[in-house]
Amino acid sequence: VPSSSMRRAFSPKLKDSENVVAFIEGNEFPNEYIVISAHYDHVGMANGEIYNGADDDASGTSAVMEIARLFQKAKLAGNGPKRTIVFLHCTGEEFGLYGSKYYTQNPLFPLENTITNLNVDMIGRTDKKHEKSKNYIYLVGSDKLSQELHDLSEATNKEYTNLVLDYEFNAEDHPEQIYYRSDHYNFAVKNIPVIFYYSGTHEDYHLPTDTVDKIEFDKMHQRTQLIFATAWKLANQPKRIQ
Repeated sequence: VPSSSMRRAFSPKLKDSENVVAFIEGNEFPNEYIVISAHYDHVGMANGEIYNGADDDASGTSAVMEIARLFQKAKLAGNGPKRTIVFLHCTGEEFGLYGSKYYTQNPLFPLENTITNLNVDMIGRTDKKHEKSKNYIYLVGSDKLSQELHDLSEATNKEYTNLVLDYEFNAEDHPEQIYYRSDHYNFAVKNIPVIFYYSGTHEDYHLPTDTVDKIEFDKMHQRTQLIFATAWKLANQPKRIQ
């Protein structure tokens, strides 16, 4: 959630905006849904400067589009997902999670049949904690509503990507309270299990200097592979997670 000083600096005005949604229908359980989300807005301009948002959250937006490409490629090859995959690009995250809130209040697909939300917000950089060992990703929320989701996530990582899964921000008493600060939270409020994928903050967070030349594409690729593999497992296992 933006600080009061950030709100004053950007002085957001009420305007219409849109979520952008696409889906690939499942071939066996088409009425069960996995939502993969990222927010495509950033904070705009201030003092004549563009706040680029390359990591926050063009990195997540790009990952969702790449995952969509891979699922569609599989479908065209006759190996599409058993469950329906919904690709949700949210608007208005930066000033109050508005796009995801709107979606969960006005869902295109029934929430009672939405089995998971995988949310991707800032996966393109390395934070100070991991400067010496960059093969990591923070996971938030995976065990809060479904132990089965958490276990599947862990097993998928061991099988395919072997990243360090850092759960620091998953702690209930963590001062940054990340669990409540990105679009997955509006799904969790509706009792839908979530995983939030995140690589941490950096010196360019919410500054005009969050630019594409600083994105670490090799690390972003590894993280996107994990998200795709997790979504693939969720989409194709015999029973929906509990």
